[in-house]
Amino acid sequence: MFFMLIKGMTEQEIRVLQEFRRLAVESLGVAAIKAIRHPAGGGEAPAFSLVDKGMLTTDSARENFMLTPKAKEFLSYDPKPEFEEAGSAAEEAVIAE
Repeated sequence: MFFMLIKGMTEQEIRVLQEFRRLAVESLGVAAIKAIRHPAGGGEAPAFSLVDKGMLTTDSARENFMLTPKAKEFLSYDPKPEFEEAGSAAEEAVIAE
């Protein structure tokens, strides 16, 4: 099964980018990329696909992947569902009573 998600990226590509966020790093080696657990697919292919899409760059040996400004912008988004914000406002109202 193949899904296209945000900005034309696959689930595996998004998971690769999320790993950079989770580890709070701007560079990952190919071994770390291969170690990311994916429900289907995986390996280094999603990272090389992100290089083609301009989200990552790689060194000349193609062993290390670095975030581009485009990827950093993508990772800066932290959307929250609306119900979470409404829920915390309701909790504050209950506490204030």
